[in-house]
Amino acid sequence: MVFKKNCMELHLYDSWERRVRRFESIVPGRAGLYCCGPTVYDYAHIGNLRTYVFEDLLRRTLSFNHYQVQHVVNITDVGHLVSDADDGEDKMEKGSRRSGKSAWEIAAFYSAAFMADFRALNLLEPETWCRATEYLPQQIAFIRTLEEKGYVYRTEDGIYFDTSRQSDYGYLARLDRDALQAGVRVAVGEKRSPTDFALWKFSPADSRRQMEWDSPWGRGFPGWHIECSAMSAAHLGSWFDIHCGGEDHIAVHHSNEIAQTQACHGTRLANFWMHGYFLQTGSEKMSKSGGDFLRLQSLVERDIDPLAYRYLCLTAHYRSQLEFSWDGLQAAATALQRLREAYHRWPDGTQPDQVFLDRFRDAINSDLNSSRALTIVWELVRSEADVVMRKATLRVMDQVLGLDLDNWRPASHEIPAAVKALAGQRQAAREAQQWQEADRLRREIKAQGFLVEDGVSDWVLKPDNN
Repeated sequence: MVFKKNCMELHLYDSWERRVRRFESIVPGRAGLYCCGPTVYDYAHIGNLRTYVFEDLLRRTLSFNHYQVQHVVNITDVGHLVSDADDGEDKMEKGSRRSGKSAWEIAAFYSAAFMADFRALNLLEPETWCRATEYLPQQIAFIRTLEEKGYVYRTEDGIYFDTSRQSDYGYLARLDRDALQAGVRVAVGEKRSPTDFALWKFSPADSRRQMEWDSPWGRGFPGWHIECSAMSAAHLGSWFDIHCGGEDHIAVHHSNEIAQTQACHGTRLANFWMHGYFLQTGSEKMSKSGGDFLRLQSLVERDIDPLAYRYLCLTAHYRSQLEFSWDGLQAAATALQRLREAYHRWPDGTQPDQVFLDRFRDAINSDLNSSRALTIVWELVRSEADVVMRKATLRVMDQVLGLDLDNWRPASHEIPAAVKALAGQRQAAREAQQWQEADRLRREIKAQGFLVEDGVSDWVLKPDNN
């Protein structure tokens, strides 16, 4: 790839500082990226997957800017509680009862389903998938360090982190701790504060859980937040470049990750904290708790390519809520198809258009402005630039957008010679500005089951599927 040195530097929004700032990696030329992965007790819905599309765009943009990316994604395959408040039903146990499978089988089944969705969206595989059940020693060691430093206390049901030890607890979410204390309307049990959180939960004395382990404090299972702090530090160190997740992670999960890492290592874990926003259905975010959510397979069953959903996600900035509708998805599918067809019919070339590349890089480096980047893509497609150069330029752009244009092939349809002849006659009529004759020939072509789509400098003949 060829880039000019004077293109703008990469700028990203940091949720910690709440501003867009210039990205500069901790180790020159290398970028550590940790992304909170799924809890594998159910299928991922397309709202979940929007976050992974954003994170994939970020990873590709880092590579586009010549960073060697070390990308780590966790799989939460150990049960944690439905409520962020450390109570309620265990997600893995709940999934087990619903399906009749063991918790371990549930984890394996939904992990495989998530991986299938990951591939269908053309998301780049991380260098490391880390499963929570494989990092129990690291999580226990982390909690022991917190204990030695005086940040934990014991209750009847577990080992808890004492947030009162940190004056800046909740800074990521700008939590008003005094208001939280004053506004408590429910019992917090033996917790000293409503913001304290479980590091290790004890198994119930009167029953056995499917997923439980021995620890220095008793048999049980880790709290949700400890796994990400322990696993990210194991692979990226206790101070790395970027930590990502959904916007719902800000107030609790990521605030707690930061708190325990500050206590253990003296850092806020990541230099940049980045969050993707919700997919909306009406006035509500898409969620599993409502029981009515769309899987990627739901789109496939309607003959919609999963990459059309990726295109739809790219039409909105990752820090804006995206309203889902079937009409919007169909418009994205149509746009993607037109982009594929244009790319496919252009001949291969080697030299991209530097002006368009610079504009594209300026857009994507402005906090991943994918909607503006797509606008530039379509300006390129409709431009008067040489088609060989257009294809070479779009190939570079697609390394960031991830629409997999190189691997798309049109469906094989045999077009009768008579229809091809009519299309040739119509093109001749258009060139002679005989518009009525050109329209008559278009109707005749349509009557035989085919459509003619006119581009800026050429046309495409394809079956009429309506």
